[in-house]
Amino acid sequence: MQQRSRLTRSSRISEVHRYGSSTANRLLVLRYLSNGLEHSRFCFVVSKRIGNAVIRNRVKRRLREAVRSRPVDPGWDAIFIARAGIRKAGFQEIQQAAESLLKRASLSQKNQPSAPPPSAKSSR
Repeated sequence: MQQRSRLTRSSRISEVHRYGSSTANRLLVLRYLSNGLEHSRFCFVVSKRIGNAVIRNRVKRRLREAVRSRPVDPGWDAIFIARAGIRKAGFQEIQQAAESLLKRASLSQKNQPSAPPPSAKSSR
């Protein structure tokens, strides 16, 4: 995930928790707040209750990839908080859970594919 797409300042994370909206499913909680920027930023929280460091880092990698592969509207700060059920979930389940939360929060870009179409090569 690019540097500008990371939400790292604890003061801003606290603002999103305090003033932001929230939506959840069985694997994740999404808290989000408008940031007034031309890009969106993300934070991933995986507590020690989820598992040891190996499991927590695996969950964070999967979450980052799920969000990176999905177009998101610019101008939002979002925090994904993992729930206990995520430790046994596969990548497809995590991707679907993240996608459904982004759609429910209306942060997902409309009418855009999740991956760019392949470019056509011109023949000479």
